[in-house]
Amino acid sequence: MAVLSKIRQRSFFLIVIIALALFSFVLADVIKGGGFGGGSNDVGSVNGQEIAVQDFMQKVAQAEKQGQGTTNTQAVNSVWEQEVRGLLLNDEFEKLGIRIGNDQLINIIKTDPNIAQNPQFLNEAGQFDENKFKEFVKSKRNDPNPETWNQWKSYENSVEKYAKELMYNNMLKGGMYVTKVEGQFKYEIDNKKVDFDFVTLPFSNINDDEVKVSDDEIMAYIKKYPKKYKSDNTVDIDYVLFENKPSKQDEDAMIVSINDALYGKIAYNEATGKNDTLPGLKTVANIGEYVNANSDIKFDSTYLAKKDLPLDFQEQLFNLNNGEVFGPYVFNGHQCLSRMIGRKPNASAKASHILISFAGASQSTSTRTKEEAQALANDLLAQAKANPANFAALATANSDDPGSKGNGGEYDNITPGQMVPTFNDFVFNNPIGSIGVVETDFGFHVIKISDKYNAVLLGTIAQKIEPSEATIDEIYTKASKFEADANEKGFETVATTNKSTVTPSNNIRAFDEYIQGLGAQREIIRWAFNSDNSVGTISRFDIPQGYVIAKIKSKNETGLMSIATAKEVVLPILKNEKKAELIKKKMSGSTLEAVAQSSKATISNATGVSVGSPVLPNIGSEPKVVGTAFSLKPNATSKLIVGNSGVYMVKLKTVANAPAVTNYNSFISQEKTQQLNSAQTRAYQAIKEKADIKDNRAKF
Repeated sequence: MAVLSKIRQRSFFLIVIIALALFSFVLADVIKGGGFGGGSNDVGSVNGQEIAVQDFMQKVAQAEKQGQGTTNTQAVNSVWEQEVRGLLLNDEFEKLGIRIGNDQLINIIKTDPNIAQNPQFLNEAGQFDENKFKEFVKSKRNDPNPETWNQWKSYENSVEKYAKELMYNNMLKGGMYVTKVEGQFKYEIDNKKVDFDFVTLPFSNINDDEVKVSDDEIMAYIKKYPKKYKSDNTVDIDYVLFENKPSKQDEDAMIVSINDALYGKIAYNEATGKNDTLPGLKTVANIGEYVNANSDIKFDSTYLAKKDLPLDFQEQLFNLNNGEVFGPYVFNGHQCLSRMIGRKPNASAKASHILISFAGASQSTSTRTKEEAQALANDLLAQAKANPANFAALATANSDDPGSKGNGGEYDNITPGQMVPTFNDFVFNNPIGSIGVVETDFGFHVIKISDKYNAVLLGTIAQKIEPSEATIDEIYTKASKFEADANEKGFETVATTNKSTVTPSNNIRAFDEYIQGLGAQREIIRWAFNSDNSVGTISRFDIPQGYVIAKIKSKNETGLMSIATAKEVVLPILKNEKKAELIKKKMSGSTLEAVAQSSKATISNATGVSVGSPVLPNIGSEPKVVGTAFSLKPNATSKLIVGNSGVYMVKLKTVANAPAVTNYNSFISQEKTQQLNSAQTRAYQAIKEKADIKDNRAKF
């Protein structure tokens, strides 16, 4: 009691001490994260404008929800691009003074069919009534639930953003023009033609092993053209995968289990105190109940067509007799046994149709009368019967059904009762190949029956092929030992000693999601980009497939491609440069004939080639060669030219100037269209390249 009394007397001091301890803990974390105002609370920034985590992650969650199948990383990257674009364009809108007034906003909202055609906003004449719309907006503002107004403002903001960007793009396009001189230039490079003879030795005449290119040469080339080979920061890793695979003992145990399911087994019955013989799939009476008790996949009472059965076992499964069992067989990671329960003829069908709707039919926007629709349907019926193979083309050209028009009117796996009654009756009451017309609430249907499928009902026991707990523990022990040994003796040394397969994964970016061979692995990517983890760091990761021991092989923070990545592009260029020097030594002589003789090459000719399309016959695009030909005087011979595919020498024969034309309007229009199509993209890329963008997505 005395101790409790002393604690009570000193409670204030205890509270202060605890508070100081907590503050120290929090302060240490803040310092580690870069300070209270540091980058720990933002996803990144654009020209100094921070993208706050909370708002960003809310948008990510919304993107995941709206985009079915969208992963978190895909959503993060998508929202990031939207945020960056929004901030960059808003800066441009401010500089240009682009604003959207209330009247403009209403006019844009009115273009939304959901608003413009909503009876709530229409007057007696069926026209959009702005006063009714404004009253609606006012009711949103006055709604007791603030979320109602917030949702509406969010919609208005998205419309305003769209309108500003539309105005901005129109201004861009309005500033684009093409002069008469540019149109004339376009015309001339397309229509001024040249004829010349040439000799060439392709780079392929020199074997790759005759020229060597070092990593230093590749890096020097990349640095020479930094804009062309710029890159985000990247990381290269090596990893060893310890996969959770069943052992031989696990496989033997599974064979016993699946055989018990097939033939039955003897089990002790506690109620009787005796051993009972339990039936197997071959003899059991209640198949569904037995499957549910013995299978990792529950009983499915759906009848399946032959094409819906496992591809490798379709024939065996579909042709079973009633009560007959097939298996065991492996499908989709399971050991399986299947017993035939029953068959159903004409369980589903494949049919194509052409819908001809008319005014007043369900969901119809057509203006044709019912009589016109029927006449058109009968005409198409006659055409289809005369040439059944042309049915898909008729459907594509004439059908009013958007759901099937794109695939020739075809619907596969139609089950009884799926379609409206008259359509259903025609399909299931007529033989394959029948073509006819039926009427439904949607209009007239020209129908062709393509196929009918018999179906089978199977009772399938599927037991997942997976390692036992003992096997998983053993794999974990091996992975942990590899990690410890790798940290002590070196990753490569241990991998070689253990004969482990080392898999490289190169050019990983901070915002990537997938690692080659492992699938989605954001945890490993975050680890690799963590500034606390340097080159050579080794760590173990638990993944669905097993355990990964990964090592950071290199980090590229130069802003340029890594050598490993650039090799794919730069190595052929540098090799060809070196091959060109070797080829030049073979092409001695000052005339075409002399070079042809010294290099044992033939003289070829090119006729009617233009700068606009600098393609040599049987070779491909060679703009430097064609450009050189245009620069020569008739009968003059060029020096050696290093082209795209080899080394050339050309001798000019004739140059035919472009025929005179009265105007260049079509070429001006063509060039302007090309410029307009790319103006928006090029403008945004220029703004983005100039911007100061800090990207912290690697943390997420």
